[in-house]
Amino acid sequence: MPGRRLSATGWVQLAQALIARELVVSFGLPERQAAELLGIAPSAVSQYLSGKRLGASTGASRAPERERAIARTAAQRIAAPTGRAAESVEVVFDAARELAQASGTPPATGLDGQSLQDAPDPHRDREVRRYLRRRIALEQAAVGECMRLAQRSRDELTRAVFRQIASDSLRHAEIVASIQTYLERGLRRSFASGVRREDIARLIEREREAEAGLDDSFGPEFGGMIHVLWESMEADERKHEALLNAMLLHGLPPEEKPRPRPTATRKH
Repeated sequence: MPGRRLSATGWVQLAQALIARELVVSFGLPERQAAELLGIAPSAVSQYLSGKRLGASTGASRAPERERAIARTAAQRIAAPTGRAAESVEVVFDAARELAQASGTPPATGLDGQSLQDAPDPHRDREVRRYLRRRIALEQAAVGECMRLAQRSRDELTRAVFRQIASDSLRHAEIVASIQTYLERGLRRSFASGVRREDIARLIEREREAEAGLDDSFGPEFGGMIHVLWESMEADERKHEALLNAMLLHGLPPEEKPRPRPTATRKH
C-alpha cells in the first residue's frame, strides 16, 4: 500500500471496493444486498469485485492486510447499522480517510484537512496569480467562440451543446475570479460554512438512490447529437458525486475532538 496516490474520489471508490468485497466474500452477503447497504448499484459491486472499476493495480482482490483490516471494520459497522439514514456513507468516508492515512499519502493531498501550506514562496505565488489571470482570459475567450458557433448552428441540439460549453466556461471564469479574490486577501484555504457533514452525506445517498432507481440502458440507443447531450448529462452526474466526495474530504473544517473533562479535586 505505501506509495499509492489517489484523488479524493479515488480513495472513496477504493474504500467502497474493499468494503464490498468484505461484505460479499467474508460476510457471505449477496451482491445485491451489499449494494443496498453501500447505497450503490449492484453492477458497481460486481465491477469492484472483479477489479474492473478501479483497475487491476488497485482492485479489491489484491488488497494488503492493513487495507483489509480497515475495510473489515467498516463492513462490520455497515452490516449492523445504527438506523441513521447516512450511516453507510459516513462509514465509507471514514474508511477512505483511514486508507489514505495508512498509505502514507503526502500532506500536499490535503486529506488531513491541515497540511496545505498557507504561505507559499513569493515566486510560486506570482506564478499562481499569473496562471489565474491567464485562465480567466482563456475561459472568457471560449465563451465568445462557443456563442459564435451556437449562432451558426442550424439545429437546436447542436446549439444546446455550444451553449452548455459557453455556460461552463463562464462559470469557470467566475470561479477562478473568486479564488483570485481569496488569494489577494492572503487566503489559500477556505472551509465550507453553514453545512454539516451529515447534510452532504445524506445528499450523496439521495443522489445514489435516485440513480439506482433509473434505467440506464437507454443511452446506447441514441445517436448523433442526442448521444452527445445524453453523455453530457451522465458526465454532470459523475461530476456532482466527485464534488460532494471532495467536499467531505477537503472542504469541511477538521472535526474537533471532545475535550476531556477536568478531574474534580476534593477539598480537605
